[in-house]
Amino acid sequence: MLAISKCLFRILTESFMHTTVYKSFFFLGTYFSCFGFILSMLLCCTQQSNMETALDEQILHFGLGSEPQYLDPHLATSVAAHNILSALLEGLVSEDPKTLKPLPGVAKSWEVLDEGRTYIFHLRKNAHWSNGDKVTAHDFVYSFRRILNPNLGAQYASMLYPLKNAKEFHQSLKSLAIEDIGAKALDADTLVLTLENPVPYFLELLNHYSWFPVHQPTIEKFEAYEKMGSAWTKPNNFVGNGPFKLKKHHINSVIEVAKNKHYWDAERVRLRGIRFYPIEAVYTEERAYRSGFLHLTQSVSADRIDFLKEKYPDELHFEPYLGTYFYRFNLDMPPFNDARVRRAFSLSIDRKRLVEKVLKGGQAPASTFTPPGTGGFYPDPGFGHDPETAKSLLNSYLQEKGLEKLPPVELSYNTSEGHKKVAEALHGMWKDILGVEIRLLNMEWKVFLSTISNGDFTLARAGWIGDYVDPHTFLQMWRSGDGLNMTGWANKSYDQALHQAEISISKKERWKSFQTCEDLLAEETPILPLYFYVHLTLRHPTVKGWYPTLLDHHPYKYVYLAKEDHP
Repeated sequence: MLAISKCLFRILTESFMHTTVYKSFFFLGTYFSCFGFILSMLLCCTQQSNMETALDEQILHFGLGSEPQYLDPHLATSVAAHNILSALLEGLVSEDPKTLKPLPGVAKSWEVLDEGRTYIFHLRKNAHWSNGDKVTAHDFVYSFRRILNPNLGAQYASMLYPLKNAKEFHQSLKSLAIEDIGAKALDADTLVLTLENPVPYFLELLNHYSWFPVHQPTIEKFEAYEKMGSAWTKPNNFVGNGPFKLKKHHINSVIEVAKNKHYWDAERVRLRGIRFYPIEAVYTEERAYRSGFLHLTQSVSADRIDFLKEKYPDELHFEPYLGTYFYRFNLDMPPFNDARVRRAFSLSIDRKRLVEKVLKGGQAPASTFTPPGTGGFYPDPGFGHDPETAKSLLNSYLQEKGLEKLPPVELSYNTSEGHKKVAEALHGMWKDILGVEIRLLNMEWKVFLSTISNGDFTLARAGWIGDYVDPHTFLQMWRSGDGLNMTGWANKSYDQALHQAEISISKKERWKSFQTCEDLLAEETPILPLYFYVHLTLRHPTVKGWYPTLLDHHPYKYVYLAKEDHP
């Protein structure tokens, strides 16, 4: 019976997800309830069988949350994409599964010269692509030039700005040739990176997927050097150099990876595969977990915490997470082209009440954009709660414009019960204090990303998880013209302070410059920080080698499934 139920589940879900009926249900917004129904009816019979089969097969079943917009490391911008790309690709360095300290990756060793301005990486001779080709220093040079090519339109191109001449080339600020970028291959196994200034977190930075290599013959075969959305990332085409290779990708259904026999450290990899399931509905994801279909969830709904604490006390995890949940204002759209209105919206919010009464997951109210303690930096609070000042600021704006009240404001967010609850809570605060009506616009993830990128929004939810443990990872995105800014805000004083932090060696001077950035964000309010994340998930006890880390990174070659711990 168990085996039959399991087969029936797989047949029904895979056929359901690839029919016109599924597509119609999805766009009508009823897909998740139907999928949840299938889960609740069928998975209740498969828990023991699925977990035992997973142990035997060493296949990790991973709740992904959202479907990633891209599986191209130079175009991706999401946590979901990171979770997959870190299985498919590897950079010059890897990371310790417990501390995230840099470990040798494709580079077996490196030297640091010129007071931190020059890095010489010695690549492994046994590092290969998933098709058997050797990984070379030339692959990294090619990849860095690709993401910095302004015609590609990579939002994360600024991650490579520490390279000499990278910013000037990418922004066409100077007449530079692509060869002027500070990345040179001395030979197939030796890569030299030259920086504009010493960067204290540079090795950690290299573990971000924007620094991952791409396979040049594949990119050129599919004409993807400066093209978005090409077919090179499809399962039969993708050539990677990570511990796994792409096996299957059914949109909004499953992304499956299998162990890559050509990976240089394949003997260490215990998992034979990972199946990522993009289930946006948090209740559906929880049902999938409780039914034994998932080993890991991406999140947990606030109103389920008490129940899960009682039923799954050892499987519900509250873990530190270096991230900020916030809203973006569109400064090109009225009324948010006026700082008084933006500040009024911010000062109306009782963030303490939001985290304690609505979220209830241990989150902390955000009075800054950078989480306190990031890399040792504790910014002074700038975003507070002051309803009377909020009313005064809005009244000043209304009188100047000859208005009695603001017209309804549209708030965009991607499909999620959690995002909806936050939006509804803020709607209530803004209505009570400012008399403003909010129209909630719920969008599927890819549509939401496209909408925000195109600037077709007034107010929108957002989240930022640190890419490395330094304040710079939070504050660099608000630089004028940065691809991740997407607010229309530009401030020369901010840019100067950020640049000063980037070139300063003294920690005291860096902290002073970062504080200037935080002060300007609070003063002009292009964004609205709400709370600092806590990663709240469910994880099955058979998942081993998975440790709480500040960035929620979990190198898969250390992860395995077992009933008991094994060294």
